[in-house]
Amino acid sequence: MRCLVTGATGYLGGRLAPRLLAQGHTVRCLVRAAGRLRDVPWAARAEVVEGDLRRPETLPAAFADVEVAYYLVHSLGQADFEAADREAAGNFATAARAAGVRRIVYLGGPEPAADDHPSPHLRSRAEVGRILLASGVPTVVLRAAVIIGSGSASFEMLRHLTERLPVMVTPRWVRNRIQPIAVRDVLRYLIGCATLPPEVSRAFDVGGPDVLTFGDTMQRYAAVAGLRRRLILPVRPLTPSLSSHWVGVVTPVPNRIARPLVESLVHEAVAHEHDIARHVPDPPGGLTGFDEAVRLALTRVRDAEVETRWSTASGPDAPAEPLPSDPAWSGGSTYTDRRERRVDAPPEALWRVIEGIGGEHGWYSFPLAWSVRGALDRLVGGVGLRRGRRHPERLYVGEALDFWRVEEIVPGSLLRLRAEMRLPGRAWLELRADQTDDGVSRYVQRAVFLPRGLAGHAYWAAVAPFHALVFGGMARNIARAAEQAARAAGPTPGHPTTPRGAAG
Repeated sequence: MRCLVTGATGYLGGRLAPRLLAQGHTVRCLVRAAGRLRDVPWAARAEVVEGDLRRPETLPAAFADVEVAYYLVHSLGQADFEAADREAAGNFATAARAAGVRRIVYLGGPEPAADDHPSPHLRSRAEVGRILLASGVPTVVLRAAVIIGSGSASFEMLRHLTERLPVMVTPRWVRNRIQPIAVRDVLRYLIGCATLPPEVSRAFDVGGPDVLTFGDTMQRYAAVAGLRRRLILPVRPLTPSLSSHWVGVVTPVPNRIARPLVESLVHEAVAHEHDIARHVPDPPGGLTGFDEAVRLALTRVRDAEVETRWSTASGPDAPAEPLPSDPAWSGGSTYTDRRERRVDAPPEALWRVIEGIGGEHGWYSFPLAWSVRGALDRLVGGVGLRRGRRHPERLYVGEALDFWRVEEIVPGSLLRLRAEMRLPGRAWLELRADQTDDGVSRYVQRAVFLPRGLAGHAYWAAVAPFHALVFGGMARNIARAAEQAARAAGPTPGHPTTPRGAAG
């Protein structure tokens, strides 16, 4: 089946396209700038066409020979997003009808009650659905509320509010009911609706198995994330407009996006029917519950592989994790300290120093600081530095190394350690030995910290001023030790015989 995906550089389109490809469909992506998909691994298997839904002359080539067209774009964040979405949906509908497209699939928002005055965001989503249903092309409109997955704007607001604020003064709408749905269930519906018979042309409510208040979602997020129960104090004067500014301050979600989303929360968003199950049956184990959806979203980094996990995202859980095309504010907070040094020694000499780290060799910087950190860890019930290492020269995946655990080794190249000291978050230390073009080495050191709650952010802020001393000294001294070892061993074939000295 030939599918056109609009919004392939966005949250859902970027997750839908590779799953369509995996099922053997031909995928064409309509984007305004093809370069935004350049580094996305699945894009090489898709056809990428540049065009703009607000420029109808660019659309015929994109719609040519297409059987199913997905409308997954919106203009949220623009000054007049309602007018922009109205124009884009009209052009999309006209182009689909002219090209003989057999099916349109659109993901919209929940339908407010008839006596409500819908927010501009929900009003626009509903208007787009009506335009597509009136196109003359069989259309499915999926109406979803909060989508749970790393990168979803609604989920990112929930994540950051809950993690950063143990006490919250909130608007009264925090008691309104919503029916969240896991992103993998949304994708399952999007794919399943592509093959519906032409007589099915209507809107469907879609939601997960749990109906919760927004306050409930924050408490249950906190429980899954291992945070203490949050104190939530609803107050009357906090209007949606004031709330959106508050969300913009506390979370990295831009105010121009937060405001229309917050304004939408004054409406309850609960599915009124589950007719979609007659056409796309529920999976054998049922739809994904809220707690499981959050758990999947929080496995966004398996574990320290912050920059690489998305590249193998093909399993059923992967849609909840971030992609490189997601906005910069998605995926939760990750703090990184990166150091890089040129080392006048062959990579094998540098690797020997890396693999010998810890235990009697120490950590190559400010021994007192490491000793104090180990003592403090023991004081609060942690493992401290007493575990040492089992072998003075060799390390193995899974073994203890002082207050770290060896998580990954690529012999001669990579050592990744996972912290087991008591921390308000999760931490890793990654040490690499890379060979340069001129025959010497490059040492790359990366410390990664994923904070848990406000205490995690405060912890990183407190220790960050000492990183130049601890991590900077560590990188400098490891490089120096490798160079000294190389000089002591004598010239190496293909390696310069005149030392440069410490780099940096």
